[in-house]
Amino acid sequence: MRYAIVDAFSPNVNSRPEGAAIDLVVLHYTGMKDGPSAIKRLRDPEARVSCHYVVEEDGRIFRLAGETMRAWHAGVANWGGVTDVNSRSIGIEIVNGGHDFGLPDYPPAQIAALIDLLSDILDRHKIHPVRVVGHSDVAPVRKDDPGEKFPWTQLHAAGVAIAPKLEDHSRQIVYAASAEDSGIAGVQQALAEIGYGVTLSGVLDDATQCVVRAFQRRFRQDQIDGALDLQTLALIADVARITISAKQSMKPFA
Repeated sequence: MRYAIVDAFSPNVNSRPEGAAIDLVVLHYTGMKDGPSAIKRLRDPEARVSCHYVVEEDGRIFRLAGETMRAWHAGVANWGGVTDVNSRSIGIEIVNGGHDFGLPDYPPAQIAALIDLLSDILDRHKIHPVRVVGHSDVAPVRKDDPGEKFPWTQLHAAGVAIAPKLEDHSRQIVYAASAEDSGIAGVQQALAEIGYGVTLSGVLDDATQCVVRAFQRRFRQDQIDGALDLQTLALIADVARITISAKQSMKPFA
């Protein structure tokens, strides 16, 4: 590890179910005024929330729960059909004021430390980068973190997350046309293939639009409107392709 880890254990944990695999990492922002305030809340027994790690703005890393324990970070969530996300995941809180405090930029030292931590976690648990997600991915109706300023592309470049690779305009058009031809149900199926908890209703309802916005918040951060325009359709198709390919090369996690 590039940075030392400081132990600041929280009482808000319990045991993982017997045999539960650790195969997912969920990234959050703290959404509070500073790191000490966030850590205080994450260690408050009355708050009943916690995580495994907190990454400060200056790159310091605090461990609030051992990885063998079940931290309480995801809440009501769904990823890949798994609704008890806490039992299968490692939760990392990244100190950032979030939308309530103007969504500040993430400092370089913080992202460097996070990448280092993620690299270590993925290596030790043999987790594929496709299984690194945001809180808004697993709880799109309730959560917006880590937000549209979070540098997912930096994580992808470091090999600890995924990103779409649609650079060829003609390929993008083909992907979009294919997704559009499949109808709303086909788009919902692609989102479900990626991992989002979406009902295959064939209707672009409010819940589906929440999922689309969560997808855009991560994969098209400059326009988050919930609309299935051609660019969004192409990106969904490409991320689904990446996810399906990853599933074929990794240990089962469903």
